[in-house]
Amino acid sequence: MFTLIVSLLIRLTLVALFLPFSALDKLLNATAAVDQAQGTARSRVLARVFIALGLLVEVVMSLAVLTGFFDRLAAVILAGYCAVTAMLWKQFWKTKDFRLKGPSKGRAVFWDFMKNFALAGGFMILATGGTALGVQEFVRHPLSSSQPYATQPRLPVAHAANPSAGDPP
Repeated sequence: MFTLIVSLLIRLTLVALFLPFSALDKLLNATAAVDQAQGTARSRVLARVFIALGLLVEVVMSLAVLTGFFDRLAAVILAGYCAVTAMLWKQFWKTKDFRLKGPSKGRAVFWDFMKNFALAGGFMILATGGTALGVQEFVRHPLSSSQPYATQPRLPVAHAANPSAGDPP
C-alpha cells in the first residue's frame, strides 16, 4: 500500500500545478488569461484558442498521468507544454531590468522559465524512467502505460509480446 501511495503522490506533485490550479485559474479568470495569451497571439480569437487548448492539455494529460492511461505519452505532451509555455510567456531575455543583485522582474521571470523546464524534465523522467532503455521503450511503444500502480515487476514490452525475445542466444 505504501508504494501505491508514493507512486500516486509523485504523480500528484507533478500535475498539481495544472490540475486543479492552472485549469481553475483559466476558468475563473478567463479574461486575464486571454489578455496574457494575447501578448503572444496578437489576435483575441487566437488567444482564446490558445487558452482552450492549454486547458484541454492541462486537464486531459494530467488525468492520464494520474490514472496511468497513456501516461507516458501524456507526460511527454506535458513536458512539451511546459517548454513551449516557458518560451512564449516566460521570456526573461526581453525584460529590461534583468539584474543578478537587487530587485529585478527579469530575474523573477528567469526563475519561472527555469521552473517550467525543470517540470518538463520531471515529466520526461516519468515518461522514460530516466534511462536510455526507457527512452528506447518509449520510442518503440509511445502509447504504452508505465503501469504506475503495478505491484509486481512487469516484463519489457518486447518480452511480453515474444517471450523468447528477451532470452540470451
